[in-house]
Amino acid sequence: MTRQGYLIDMDGVIYRGAEVIPGAPEFVTAQRRSDTPFLFLTNNSQRTRRDVATRLGRMGIDVEERHIFTCAMATARFLARQTPEGTAYVIGEGGLLQALHENGFAIVDHDPEYVVGGEGRAFTYEMIEAAVRMILAGAKLIATNLDPNCPTADGLRPGCGATVAMLEKATGVQAFSVGKPSPIMMREARKELGLTADETTIIGDTMETDILGGLQMGYRSVLVLSGGTRDSDLSAYGYRPDHVVNSIADLCIS
Repeated sequence: MTRQGYLIDMDGVIYRGAEVIPGAPEFVTAQRRSDTPFLFLTNNSQRTRRDVATRLGRMGIDVEERHIFTCAMATARFLARQTPEGTAYVIGEGGLLQALHENGFAIVDHDPEYVVGGEGRAFTYEMIEAAVRMILAGAKLIATNLDPNCPTADGLRPGCGATVAMLEKATGVQAFSVGKPSPIMMREARKELGLTADETTIIGDTMETDILGGLQMGYRSVLVLSGGTRDSDLSAYGYRPDHVVNSIADLCIS
């Protein structure tokens, strides 16, 4: 029998805001008991993998740091291959900064090789101005993802894509994005599990990121309707997931 493993989105699949989606803890427990390889994928670059694992643990989802893969990690690894021991000016927070440091990058405030944009609420307009000048001087613009917004308990807030759009509009330079649905992140996560494309299933609630990314990589895809997508939305897309289920509870092994 072919070995199978999972790449799993979190918000809308495992939880909504601060509420765990019924069946999620049981699904994760079943994968751990059967020694099935899996990773949680997130397009949020703010938190470190330890932060994410701790948050999930407090929700009753028992995972370790090795089960977490973020767009910050994918971005840092990609840049380290492109420019070993490079330099970056960062608009982002701890998860992105740590990932870049762990991959040999130095964070600088002048003459960087890259301007890297991520999630965060701590940046200032002065930082945007500085980034614009650096890009116009030749720094390459990298986005950890292009999600326009992020869900919170109080509603949507601007995401990395919104921040990066300001830089693109001001400079006329298009950002290169590494996060979902980019094949770079999707391939890096699969390799982290040691799986082939045929052995990989992605579970997500968003057609434009999780499902599209899986389709482009040849992974099996499962859309859950517990997040931002409804069954009636599918007719608007030129592609479909392999399977559609109400929630991750439908995937639990009895």
